[in-house]
Amino acid sequence: MPTINVQLFAGRTTEQKRAFVKAVTDATCASLGCQPESVDIVIQEVKREDWATGGKLWSDV
Repeated sequence: MPTINVQLFAGRTTEQKRAFVKAVTDATCASLGCQPESVDIVIQEVKREDWATGGKLWSDV
């Protein structure tokens, strides 16, 4: 049972998330040979002020 954890900036629509999890599930099943029912995807939304790259908060960019 693959479990995939994804962190994204907050703000994606439900439709975007729906399309994303479908695409990731399809790719997972194609590459691992599993059934869609066995794929779990957890989306964690992160605020820009809680994420930094290169020593800078994304809220400051």
